[in-house]
Amino acid sequence: MGKSEYKNRNCFATTNEDHSCVIMEIDFEPILKNIAKHVTLEKSEINHFTSLLSIKEIPKKKLLLQEGESCTSISYVHSGILRAYCYDKEIRERVIMFAVQDWWITDIQAFATGNPAIVNIEAIEDSVVLELQKNHLDELYIKVPQFERVFRILMQNSYIREQLRTTQNLTLTAEERYKNFVAKYPNVYQRVPLKQIASYLGITPEFLSVIRKKKSK
Repeated sequence: MGKSEYKNRNCFATTNEDHSCVIMEIDFEPILKNIAKHVTLEKSEINHFTSLLSIKEIPKKKLLLQEGESCTSISYVHSGILRAYCYDKEIRERVIMFAVQDWWITDIQAFATGNPAIVNIEAIEDSVVLELQKNHLDELYIKVPQFERVFRILMQNSYIREQLRTTQNLTLTAEERYKNFVAKYPNVYQRVPLKQIASYLGITPEFLSVIRKKKSK
């Protein structure tokens, strides 16, 4: 890895499915660059922030969060890809969002209010996330006030994204929504099952296949 003022690594103990303990070395540079898009931190503030992070490995198809559970953390995707989804009245999965490397994910209403989670968060690939507990985030707001700006921008961007998605669902055709999705999220489109993309777009997998065949001609 090349030189960077944000170069920072740490070691964490984690547990495999067989309960054996494994020591992992984590490079903090990606998450620190993510934070640096919005604020400039002193070295002591960086060290304090990274000391509050915990690592979690999520194998493919395993849940980071299950509907009904308490949601006490927000997660930065260090590697892999995750999705948030819920079930409709017919017990069909409805994908709410995807999160790839360098994105954040949580059940925001549960995280903010303390209410039970209303979504499931699942790893689509073997993934590693860095978790920040809510009590630690509240502590950061006091000790390092710049973090209020960081997470205000994250929540603002999330609201904008969801507002645009809602508007597009109401005003655009399914074909137009699919075209916009592929253009805006090519790294997601190439890595997730088509049935999950169809669910995100609010259409059936069969109709998505028709759209794809039409575009390939």
